[in-house]
Amino acid sequence: MARQAFAGSKMLVGGYAAIGAGAVTMTGLHLVTGLDPVHTVISEYAFQPDGWLLPVSLGLFAAAATTFGVLLARRGEDRGAATLIAVWGLCMLLIGAFPTDKPGVPLSMSGGIHRYAAFVAFLVMPLAGLILARRYADSPYSRPVRLLSLASLGVLVLVVAPYVVRMLGVDLTNDDIPAGVTQRLVVLFEVGVLAMLGPVLRACHGRERA
Repeated sequence: MARQAFAGSKMLVGGYAAIGAGAVTMTGLHLVTGLDPVHTVISEYAFQPDGWLLPVSLGLFAAAATTFGVLLARRGEDRGAATLIAVWGLCMLLIGAFPTDKPGVPLSMSGGIHRYAAFVAFLVMPLAGLILARRYADSPYSRPVRLLSLASLGVLVLVVAPYVVRMLGVDLTNDDIPAGVTQRLVVLFEVGVLAMLGPVLRACHGRERA
């Protein structure tokens, strides 16, 4: 039991290290490109000379999600949330592996995979957070996880709305709306949910020992 707890602690540290490295890489990408973060979506950074930093950052977030997902899956009652978190990690890999299309270019297969993987990722992480917040409602970490998850879902509506408007035939570009802001808020909230899984997992282990 002690050996298993030690291994779990090492995995938690590794997960947090991946989140930290991913955040630093993503921040560095923003700093070196100098693009307008208000109207430029994160996916378009892939077209810059240092755009290789984007899949690296997403891969690190995927590694963290996989780590936390494995720890959750070890608890039979948390396998549903663990599956959602694993799906989020897989979507991060797909987003990085399949670049979006340049503005004004018709949707390609790569762009389609990128777009729908992003939508699935934006949806499943807050759902996982809400499931865990409800299950561990007596934990002091349930409230921040719930708030971050709800905030992510709320901003996701603003992210999706422009696509719906375009489908209705309205010519709307990212220059007309703060698309970069809304997308970055969703990413920030979801990485926040991912980071909060560490305290939730420690609370789970505490409950088991009790």
